[in-house]
Amino acid sequence: MAGVLDGIRVLDFGRYIAGPFCAALLGDLGAEVIRIERREGGEDRGMIPVGTGPDGGGAMFLAMNRNKLGMTLDPTAPKGREIVKKLVATADIVVANLPPRVLRSLALDLDSLRQVKPDIILTTVTGFGAGGRLSHKHGFDGIGQAMSGAVFLSGFAEQPIMTKVPWVDFGTAFLSAFGTMAALMERGKTGHGQKVEGALLRTATAIANAMLIEQSLTGVNRVATVNRGFNNAPGDVYRCTDGWIVTTVIGPYMFGRWCEMVGEPGWTNDPRFQDDQARADNGEAITEKMNAWCAARSCEEALAALEKANIVAGQVYSPQQALDEPHIRDAGLLVEREFPGLPHTLPLAPTPIELSETPGSYRRRAPLIGEHTDQILASLGYTVAEIAALREEKVV
Repeated sequence: MAGVLDGIRVLDFGRYIAGPFCAALLGDLGAEVIRIERREGGEDRGMIPVGTGPDGGGAMFLAMNRNKLGMTLDPTAPKGREIVKKLVATADIVVANLPPRVLRSLALDLDSLRQVKPDIILTTVTGFGAGGRLSHKHGFDGIGQAMSGAVFLSGFAEQPIMTKVPWVDFGTAFLSAFGTMAALMERGKTGHGQKVEGALLRTATAIANAMLIEQSLTGVNRVATVNRGFNNAPGDVYRCTDGWIVTTVIGPYMFGRWCEMVGEPGWTNDPRFQDDQARADNGEAITEKMNAWCAARSCEEALAALEKANIVAGQVYSPQQALDEPHIRDAGLLVEREFPGLPHTLPLAPTPIELSETPGSYRRRAPLIGEHTDQILASLGYTVAEIAALREEKVV
């Protein structure tokens, strides 16, 4: 089955997460994606090592670079620049989460690309976005988390906590893929390409927008309350006899069912708990009650009672427990894939959105270092002898 982006060629000069995962999502939908990295492999290739060997890649690389061909190239060498131009002439999209200065130095900025391919789409990601005093700075996921207010409101009042799951990076990758698809639709109507620009701080600020609006309009000056919710209760992580669960109660009807479940039906008329915000503001009493209720039950027993009361809840899993959860496998949220050198398969998350008629697909594993360099150069018209010379000159 042909994918939505069948016939679209993407050049991926990305690194780490935001750029590469954007390109991977486009690849999932059928685009031909060429990952271009330095001759010894990109600096992101070995992150979170899992035993694939020096030409393989770490866990992050394996996830970010499925459905891609891989080539090595020195784009700063004169002959390397020539190869880049030939690649751009065949491409529809260039993905490069590199600072503007670096883009210009490599002739990967929009003006330079348009000289080669007038209708090209450039998808780029920066740390801070254009137009401000910090635009020149580099950024990683944690910077977006921290500067959006999210870290300050997580953890403890005396110790902010940054989540180790890089949600800013991945959010930016999703938004960049969304923007790229929109740019492709516009090009289909007008014939014109454009630049799609994501930014880590832009993503984080958008996700944190509601709490920034609350602060601006009310001056509430919230501080971290560990896992307890700011705007509802119960809304916390609770300890059972054999683990932890999380539950969120929103609205009067769900709160009423919760009160019946924990043996406090009179709380529905208690002025301390008259609405979601009042319950959050008096959340210590609710948390104390829920802690006591959970402490007498296993996770399974607590979750069964919460489900019977039609209250949203789930168990806090370790990574191993997540791997062992049958639903995750039955629903196809992780699929076992092979990779050279590994003694067993790896659980890879497929395209995280389903299309009923043209779903994303897994066509190839992440490439070894320079695995498809010869194949790609040959498609550009280079002969075997010319490719050998480029290797001898350390261009590829």
